[in-house]
Amino acid sequence: MLCAALRLSPTTRIGAVVTGLLAEAIPGASRESVSSHRTSAPYRSVLSRIRRFLIDSLAPRSSTRTAIDVREVGKSVSGPEGTLHILDNVSLTVSEGDSIAIVGASGSGKTTLLGLLAGLDLPSRGSIALSGQDLGQLDEEARAALRAREVGFVFQSFHLLPALTAEENIALPLELAGREDPARVREVLEAVGLSARARHYPRQLSGGEQQRVALARAFVAKPRILFADEPTGSLDQTTGAQISDLLFALNATSDTTLVLVTHDMTLAQRCHHIYRIDSGRLHAQPGSAA
Repeated sequence: MLCAALRLSPTTRIGAVVTGLLAEAIPGASRESVSSHRTSAPYRSVLSRIRRFLIDSLAPRSSTRTAIDVREVGKSVSGPEGTLHILDNVSLTVSEGDSIAIVGASGSGKTTLLGLLAGLDLPSRGSIALSGQDLGQLDEEARAALRAREVGFVFQSFHLLPALTAEENIALPLELAGREDPARVREVLEAVGLSARARHYPRQLSGGEQQRVALARAFVAKPRILFADEPTGSLDQTTGAQISDLLFALNATSDTTLVLVTHDMTLAQRCHHIYRIDSGRLHAQPGSAA
């Protein structure tokens, strides 16, 4: 039946397949009896659904998927002196595997935007989709679960737990996700050059070493998206350059989407696209591919 149907036009071919499938599915039915009902509403409904499914399934797919989709987002907070508008009409699309830098003056809203993109807070207006999930449609628990699956974080102040060793800090995201993997922990420890420091506590590590642990922790669960907030801001120039090299090396190896907030234009220029926040608005930088 299928071989014969393949010689027909696409629409007729789908109809022939539907007729054959219905005849096989309905006890005692023949192709002739099913064909006699081809103008009936049930038959046409089935035909329409299958046609839509096949067209959607066979349609060419873009090789680029969207990791983050921001549409007309605003963020305002109320205070004693009235309403403060932090972000206004921000729109942004980040493709999977891209790296973008968000720059701007202190207090411009860079970290606020980063928190919104990660679902740590919700916008006052507009919508944000992370890995295809509309964050505004998810409750706090669902957003946390999405972050655990999809997201890694690197912060300026490291945020290592002082009571845990370097190895234990790195393993924490895997343990929270219920998938302990000692081999993966050892792998990322080696990648950041800290195999010999695995059982040292944060107080026994230098600032650069602590940020290496933080990078390893961010990448250990193989996130699709990495948010980095001033990752070199607490380090001296030499150590900061080393951490920057390591961040981009790990990012390239993992093919992770990187969203970087920084005031360091040298660091920002290593990203594919650069955006600046000014007066609550997000602008693509001249010369950026954005």
